[in-house]
Amino acid sequence: MLNFKRYEKNPFLKPDENNFWERTAAFNGCPVKDENNKYHLLYRALSGAEPYKGIDNIRLSTIGYANSDNGVDFGNRKQLIKPEYDWEAYGCEDPRIVKNGEEYFIFYTALSGYPFSDKNIKVGLAITKDFESFKKYPVTTFNAKAMSLFPEKVNGRYVAILTADTDQPPGKIALAYFDKKTQIWSKKYWDEWYAAIDEHIIPLMRSPLDHIELGAPPVKTEYGWVVVYSYIKNYLGSQRVFGIEAVLLDLENPSKVLGKTQGPILTPETKEELIGDVPDIVFPSGALLEGDDLVIYYGAADTACSMARGNLKDLIDVMCCRRKAVFLKGKELTDGVLRSDSNPIMEPRMELAWEAKAVFNPAAIYAKNKVHIVYRAMSNINTSVMGYASSSDGVNIDERLNEPIYIPREDFEQKKGSKTGNSGCEDPRITEIDGKYYMLYTAYDGVDLPRIAMTSIKTTDFLAKKWDKWTKPVLISPQGIDDKDACILPKKIKGKYIVFHRIDRDISINYVDSLDYRGDKWLEYEPIIMPRPDRWDNRKVGISSVPVETKKGWLLFYHGISDPGGIYKVGAALLDLKDPKKVLGRTQRPIFTPEKDYERKGLVHDVVFPCGSVVINDEVYLYYGGADRVLGVAKISLNEILKRLS
Repeated sequence: MLNFKRYEKNPFLKPDENNFWERTAAFNGCPVKDENNKYHLLYRALSGAEPYKGIDNIRLSTIGYANSDNGVDFGNRKQLIKPEYDWEAYGCEDPRIVKNGEEYFIFYTALSGYPFSDKNIKVGLAITKDFESFKKYPVTTFNAKAMSLFPEKVNGRYVAILTADTDQPPGKIALAYFDKKTQIWSKKYWDEWYAAIDEHIIPLMRSPLDHIELGAPPVKTEYGWVVVYSYIKNYLGSQRVFGIEAVLLDLENPSKVLGKTQGPILTPETKEELIGDVPDIVFPSGALLEGDDLVIYYGAADTACSMARGNLKDLIDVMCCRRKAVFLKGKELTDGVLRSDSNPIMEPRMELAWEAKAVFNPAAIYAKNKVHIVYRAMSNINTSVMGYASSSDGVNIDERLNEPIYIPREDFEQKKGSKTGNSGCEDPRITEIDGKYYMLYTAYDGVDLPRIAMTSIKTTDFLAKKWDKWTKPVLISPQGIDDKDACILPKKIKGKYIVFHRIDRDISINYVDSLDYRGDKWLEYEPIIMPRPDRWDNRKVGISSVPVETKKGWLLFYHGISDPGGIYKVGAALLDLKDPKKVLGRTQRPIFTPEKDYERKGLVHDVVFPCGSVVINDEVYLYYGGADRVLGVAKISLNEILKRLS
């Protein structure tokens, strides 16, 4: 059980009315220990009101200092860092201090203008060896706060963690790597870094209404780097809730998230947290490992410094808890399919522009004892690209990349209509054949009718994540016809490739001699599965995932739209092994229907839409989009579904 206990003498550091520079508040303290186990605490000090640079009654933030022999009782307070240069002229806030090598690196929020705005709030740095003399540098060239260096190099490089766009919410906690120290304050470095910010983000947001900000400098543990941060729920709403959360990063590769809390460690509860200069705030600013415990230092109501202590192992267990893959039966209409109770297993990551709106409709491949998921991701301007994730157990996501692996490249998938209209690369299905993965997807430019595009990549290149090896996509369906939901059968039949696709309301099949499309031939209308007026699939049908070869035939999952309601449901068909044109059976009832909130409410309501399936231990795992917004997984016994189709 995770329990962080507040220090009984909180707050341990209060504003001192005798010092004008810290008369209003002394908060957001960050400690560091030296080689003699002496504690040095830096904190934000807020002065009394006075005229400053032509402004009446401004309260100036500077950085105070105190020290301690036990990490609790701090004395010898003094003003340590105050404005000296134009880039910090209106205040120095919220220090994070670490010792790396022989030097102390103190990052702080530097205010260069007034009134405060995203244009004049950036990060500054002071470096010292003795807390007496300092070298100062402006750091970021963009709006940022809450930055810290890791306390040691990682693989020979300096590493920093910071929060970008703090005053243009949502904030983005991200990493920066430096080959040499001078890059830390290089304008060229930061301009290039910010231009590619998606590559550096650690995605932590759960809602577009929330906000995050780095709290404490990273703490090295045997389990990984523990990073404590501020998570502000409903920041853009009417009732903000400040909480303290944590994430665990890999020791050798801090870009890799090993685990994170799914809710707050602490929220405002005590008097000093509820009442102060800014009420109802706990804001983490420092952390130390003390024996078996992690001690978190935090600001209370933007007024004083407090601390709380919790068992490190308990925190690690909470952050790294891999949920057992439990599958649950649906309540009403579902007939045979079991959902994972971890659903949705993937949701949009708000900090990443390319997938901020939706992640859904995934292809799936089983290789090297992993499920490789290629999913459709949609930005807030409704451009679709492909992302990548993988899972060793089929449910828990082990890896998820921050950059798309496939983006619109050709004219037929570039946005041509409204700037916020749908366009891009949609709904992939991937087949392995002849040592390659062939991906068929819907290409849409927002103006012309959607068409089927095809690309391929060598299996070895895909597994090595060489995404630049995707071949140039080509269209394989004719112009002027709405054609979607396509895949290639994973085996030739009588020397021919077989392509399934959907024209009009029907599933069509085409036998083709070659996959070398050059724009001189197109898929044709050869329907084999059509809507049934008296059944659940009475309006439209389309394939779901690549057919699975079984002893009884090719198992094809397909979606059907039912009226009334326009509800997307899933069923199955069995096709002849030697001649897949022959339909041997279809499920009389849907095997999978929208029931959960994440399937019934989204960008398109009442949708379960699989694009990928894999077989693991005689069970079929279906990977599907829920309500065109999130990604889930369900499974069904291979023997069970074949019995229903026999």
